[in-house]
Amino acid sequence: MLTRVKSAVANFMGGIMAGSSGSEHSGGGCGGSDLPLRFPYGRPEFLGLSQDEVECSADHIARPILILKETRRLPWATGYAEVINAGKSTHNEDQASCEVLTVKKKAGAITSTPNRNSAKRRSSLPNGEGLQLKENSESEGVSCHYWSLFDGHAGSGAAVVASRLLQHHVTDQLQDIVEILKNSAVLPPTCLGEEPENTPANSRTLTRAASLRGGVGAPGSPSTPPTRFFTEKKIPHECLVIGALESAFKEMDLQIERERSSYNISGGCTALIVVCLLGKLYVANAGDSRAIIIRNGEIIPMSSEFTPETERQRLQYLAFMQPHLLGNEFTHLEFPRRVQRKELGKKMLYRDFNMTGWAYKTIEDDDLKFPLIYGEGKKARVMATIGVTRGLGDHDLKVHDSNIYIKPFLSSAPEVHIGSSGPGDACPRCPEGQRMADI
Repeated sequence: MLTRVKSAVANFMGGIMAGSSGSEHSGGGCGGSDLPLRFPYGRPEFLGLSQDEVECSADHIARPILILKETRRLPWATGYAEVINAGKSTHNEDQASCEVLTVKKKAGAITSTPNRNSAKRRSSLPNGEGLQLKENSESEGVSCHYWSLFDGHAGSGAAVVASRLLQHHVTDQLQDIVEILKNSAVLPPTCLGEEPENTPANSRTLTRAASLRGGVGAPGSPSTPPTRFFTEKKIPHECLVIGALESAFKEMDLQIERERSSYNISGGCTALIVVCLLGKLYVANAGDSRAIIIRNGEIIPMSSEFTPETERQRLQYLAFMQPHLLGNEFTHLEFPRRVQRKELGKKMLYRDFNMTGWAYKTIEDDDLKFPLIYGEGKKARVMATIGVTRGLGDHDLKVHDSNIYIKPFLSSAPEVHIGSSGPGDACPRCPEGQRMADI
């Protein structure tokens, strides 16, 4: 228990414990530094830095600000600047990428019936930029812009890998649905290969009287269509893109998990990406990074922070359902402060996974364990170790001086916000209710 207290105190000073696995020179329990790097360390490729410039960028005293060279340009006149976080790590553990992706239909993929009446799309973005459908054959596919930022911790390995590969997972997932997205006049089919339903909704409506007397279309009549015992949700195209981005994050995290046995992929990272596709901006965030849009002087948040405090109920519920993840050393309950042994039998304020408010409970022996979530604000930590609850990597991260893995509590699932290409465009809403905003 004393080591938990020491760990918590150390984390209040910032950063992840140096004793936790996944350090910069560690392969993480699968061979350590003997394993080769998946990709060599460097700064974002679009900066075009030489090796000497990369080394100079790690100067913790001068802390040079890196920006794009005059000879380099990014799509949409994108700007970029970075500076090393002095005292945190030898090299900058953060990464970024910016690319134009081309999404083509997979060979042999089954899609819905094409819409012969689809009109050509035009981009509403400045200077004709942004994503627009190609007007030629399907083989040209659909182009989209992609930006990403990765905030690394406990090593740069995961951030470097994600900056090189996540866009490929995004493209791969979009390939399965690109033909459906292009056919915007028809809602996505529930099952691929089905003909779209064009029957007017009111054509099947019967009055109660007609149904009782067995009229045409009533149950049991000869012309009655096959009975459907459920209603069918109408899924808008935007929800397919959201699902593709969520799947891409999951596949990226699984790839890091698989390849860490063959490569040195240290640490973990948050992931924030922006994809501009068919006139809409999709912002997918897993971590505590922030995305905002400034339009006409108004600041529009496009992401939410995922921290031990904002995800308290999810973390507590997971621990409640799977108490073995706590290693018999933590309690999933939250108290205003650490419980002391002298308080056994007394009543103290507490909060469980199903509560937003507080109540009193009688203190028991199990309540003396270290809390799953400890600290407040930016100093809050999961298991006294990490201050972010979503991201990629961290598969070997353990509680300091123990064999308790923290990864089960860290989710790779992003939250996706959507912005339309203009204030006059309506943003459809997924059945579950995704946050959307005009940009």
